[in-house]
Amino acid sequence: MEIRLHILIGLISALMPFQNMAQVYDAANMNPETDIPVPSVFLMPNVYPAVILNGDTVACMWLTDFIKYSPLTFRNRKDQAAYGKLVRDVKKTLPFAKQIACIITETYEYMETLPDDKARQKHLNRMEKYLMDEYTPKMKKLTRSQGQLLMKLVDRETNSSSYHIIDAFMGSFKAWSYNLFAGLFGNSLKTRYNPYGEDRITEQVCVLVEQGEI
Repeated sequence: MEIRLHILIGLISALMPFQNMAQVYDAANMNPETDIPVPSVFLMPNVYPAVILNGDTVACMWLTDFIKYSPLTFRNRKDQAAYGKLVRDVKKTLPFAKQIACIITETYEYMETLPDDKARQKHLNRMEKYLMDEYTPKMKKLTRSQGQLLMKLVDRETNSSSYHIIDAFMGSFKAWSYNLFAGLFGNSLKTRYNPYGEDRITEQVCVLVEQGEI
């Protein structure tokens, strides 16, 4: 229902007459001292406040940080193919890592509001069941290398290894058990992410994916 509501709002905004959009925006951006509307620049689908400089209308907007890397050179086709595979794997696993990081943050903040350890443990049990039901089918579709990458990207997003996260929330025994299970597939929950060393290229790919460059 919420998704449909967002779609409906988007369609209404797109179909509104151009003049009406200008009037609504200017009404919300009056100069409080002079009651004169602030000049506007329409760069569809967004509208930005503007200033007049030497007769030109210049849009005012906040720009996010942008990182530019030098083009990569490959020694051979094998290296180029490995890079292409890394790009595909990052695109597949990075969203999972960000979702997991978000869940961890929300869970921690919510647990801080609970009155006692019993209530916290009850909530953790519910969260564990939810995560198992929600993510187990998705995780099963990952290859071994993608699973290893995911654990590193979780570390990237949370600055904590998967082992440490489980240990902090669920205790040492479960952390040990899960790590033992991961070891059967050649993985380790204690894997750390090193963006300045062995994971330098992975970090570059992650940044480019986040910026929409690849």
